[in-house]
Amino acid sequence: MIPERALIMSGYGINSEMETQEVLARAGMGSEIVHINDLIEGRKRMADYRLIVFPGGFSYGDDTGAGNAYANRVRNNLREDLDAFLEGDNLVLGICNGFQILANLGLVPAFSRKHSRDIALMPNTKGVLECRFVTLRPAAENLWTKGIERICCPVSHGEGNFSCSEETLKRLEKNRQVAFTYTRDDLSPAHGEYPFNPNGSLADIAGITSEDGKVLGLMPHPERAMEFVNLYDWPLRKEVLRRQGRDLPSESLNMAFFTNIVDYFR
Repeated sequence: MIPERALIMSGYGINSEMETQEVLARAGMGSEIVHINDLIEGRKRMADYRLIVFPGGFSYGDDTGAGNAYANRVRNNLREDLDAFLEGDNLVLGICNGFQILANLGLVPAFSRKHSRDIALMPNTKGVLECRFVTLRPAAENLWTKGIERICCPVSHGEGNFSCSEETLKRLEKNRQVAFTYTRDDLSPAHGEYPFNPNGSLADIAGITSEDGKVLGLMPHPERAMEFVNLYDWPLRKEVLRRQGRDLPSESLNMAFFTNIVDYFR
């Protein structure tokens, strides 16, 4: 276990704290689940951690827009602390609702480190909550995607449709800030086709980084499929491996994503 710890943000409506803590522990990093009120009241400090994770869920019921109310609480009470945190050699990860929070805060794509809101996660084109497995591949190699060929994990969101201006998209692609894209099972581009692209995201974008690479927003949930038996097709995979005389893995390939994060701090 490395001495650095992760701060897992909690609050009303967030529901993926436990999975996030477990997957980080398996990757080798200790963490603490902290309610946002404890940070606002000064009982906990961001400065005591190296990684901040905004997990998935439906913070404050998404009643004023997905991730918007939580982002406003951070902006109005913790903005200086978060800015100081990002001045250091630290990382921030937002998954699903966490990605929506990061987008509302302007922490991604954060061109020239400005906190303007350059992207949006709009309602899914089908107009319904999508809960299904998707396949992702890295669009650029960085600290988050190093050595990863694919990720297969669930989505669970009603507003994951990545949208931005043509100018912003060009800048994201030029800067290699697109981290993951939705693909077909054979890793060929989804080209917006449902269900491979589950929400209609522009350019099949599933996750992006800040310009400096220290912040990542990701819509799907790799932490919800850390076990081999969490994968939707694990019985088929099990039979194929057994007939090949190979051992069954205990973990899914998604663990590599979290191992990369922990390796960064080694």
